[in-house]
Amino acid sequence: MEKKGYISEIKSNTNVNVNRCYQCGKCSAGCAVAEEMDYPPSRVMRMLQTNDVENYRKIISSETIWLCVSCQNCLTRCPMEIDIPQLMDYLRGKALQGKTVSKKAKNILSFHRAFLDSVKYTGRLYEIGLVADYKARTFNILQDMDVAPKMFAKGKLPIIPETVKNRKQITAIFKNVQQ
Repeated sequence: MEKKGYISEIKSNTNVNVNRCYQCGKCSAGCAVAEEMDYPPSRVMRMLQTNDVENYRKIISSETIWLCVSCQNCLTRCPMEIDIPQLMDYLRGKALQGKTVSKKAKNILSFHRAFLDSVKYTGRLYEIGLVADYKARTFNILQDMDVAPKMFAKGKLPIIPETVKNRKQITAIFKNVQQ
């Protein structure tokens, strides 16, 4: 990656100007998962502002970008209204594109893919399909097995998935995103 290019590349692809951040720290203070991250949101912003390619590589190979749940607390608290969830989403895409996903984020990515596959095929979330897909990807077959019978008994896990009426629209959305 060209040294001068990634800040402008981020801005042109996300409309997020990382240089507007003045390091008040409100994003990190409001982040529910900041303590679990390699780098809290304010640190990510500072690392990007340095325009150092090595810092960029650290960020896109970190667990941080995968732990962000896009709750938008950071955006709400930011006096400069910097859309950090949009930035994190972009960085996740770059990590996937460059095959630099953190090994620690393997289960998060497996869940993400299982969730999207469920929506792709039914148009909405099918919980049993999501869980089966996730467990197949992670080999955590017995995890939470004691919960399933109780949920099934309460009618929380339908056997047959509900589907949207026009699945062609869902297929078109996924095709557009892939392009």
